[in-house]
Amino acid sequence: EVYVVETGGGSVQGGGSLRLSCQATGYDECRYDMAVYRQAPGKDREFVSSINSDGSVKYAESVQGRFIISRKNIKYVAYLQMDSLTADDTAKYYCQTTVTECSDRGLYWGRGTQVTVSS
Repeated sequence: EVYVVETGGGSVQGGGSLRLSCQATGYDECRYDMAVYRQAPGKDREFVSSINSDGSVKYAESVQGRFIISRKNIKYVAYLQMDSLTADDTAKYYCQTTVTECSDRGLYWGRGTQVTVSS
């Protein structure tokens, strides 16, 4: 079983920044692709950004140029730096990890962390 935990949500004024961390249960033999989704009240969950085990990254058009996803030496930890936040970024943010190449392969979600941006 793989567990995913998000930290770093909170409240910020428009134009401010937050840093979201996603950490999965780490096993050295596994391969981890990490992604972040968000869901605003009354809306569907939407893709925000992803970073694969090979380092390739993707962004939703709405966050391109404002958000940066990265991972450091620990392959099962990813960071989403969110700058120039606006009220439209207010949502619950969820981390997702796709685990491959080990017995715990599968897709796992965290419980989410709230990001609130006041205008």
